[in-house]
Amino acid sequence: MHATRKPFFLWRHLNKLRWLTLATVFSMLVLLPFLHVYQTYVAAHAYDLLAPQEQELYDTMEALTAPFVTDPAEDLDAVKGNTWSGNLFGLKLSDPLAALSQVAAGMNLYTPFLLTALIPVVFTLLFGRFYCGWICPASFLYELNSNFAILLRRIGLSTGHRKLDRRFKYLVLGAGLVLSMLTGSVIVAAIYPPAVLGREIYYAVALGGFGAGAVFFAATMLFDLMVAQRGFCRYLCPGGALYSLLGRYRLVRVQRVVENCNDCAKCNAICEFGLDPLRDGFGQECNNCAACIAVCPTDALTFEIRPSDIAYQGPGHLGKRYQHRQRRETPPEVEATA
Repeated sequence: MHATRKPFFLWRHLNKLRWLTLATVFSMLVLLPFLHVYQTYVAAHAYDLLAPQEQELYDTMEALTAPFVTDPAEDLDAVKGNTWSGNLFGLKLSDPLAALSQVAAGMNLYTPFLLTALIPVVFTLLFGRFYCGWICPASFLYELNSNFAILLRRIGLSTGHRKLDRRFKYLVLGAGLVLSMLTGSVIVAAIYPPAVLGREIYYAVALGGFGAGAVFFAATMLFDLMVAQRGFCRYLCPGGALYSLLGRYRLVRVQRVVENCNDCAKCNAICEFGLDPLRDGFGQECNNCAACIAVCPTDALTFEIRPSDIAYQGPGHLGKRYQHRQRRETPPEVEATA
């Protein structure tokens, strides 16, 4: 018998923390435009000139921010921007795709802006495509969309499950950067879901309506429903392509504990990116979301620090295939003395 090893017990609860993080980021993305509009009203000293609906927004934001700031016109500058690029209490952060596409569009290296992407790059080198699973506000909606797809299937409606070539997203990334160089514009921002979502939410709050990006984002959700599960993230997203490349040799990885595995395949069923944890197939697409760890009934998945995935370890030691093979290979005299 092989001695089993138990993963750290908190790993299986990380998926709950991830959902809380995604919900928090999305909530902040919605809140920030309201704060910006309120800040503008305060700076203009024009409360009496505001329409009743605008005064209601002013009063609500004042009640929310009063315990934390004394001068909204200045203090609320501490948190600005969105997940594309923003300021968080003096720390300037940018999506690595924002920095790379800006370099391509401007055809020069602007060091201060590149430094704003340094922290996300370091985290990606450590944790892989974690931004896609833990921070991206579009992921929050895409995963809700996946739950909606499950509901549709339960009532008898079919949803898309086509498998496409994952390498296509690298072509999208490359084409976007080349077009940025040729046009001098950050083209990828027009098709990058978190940038589109942040922009459209701002338009809705500050300008009272959505732009063309809202139609594009709705189309990506329909693509996920009708063509391929999480299809845009898996096959088309330029940011997903960049994060996959940066995270190829990440240090923190989900790994299978073969001694604990019973080959139930629940890990494969829960993975929205179509990976193969059951056969140790994680690769550079894994976003360390921990959903497979949470669903595993035998604690057969854990996090390990290693620069590459391990090769297929064979069937799980608690599964029928492995146990049948062991019985077949064990000599009768050994079984008799066992």
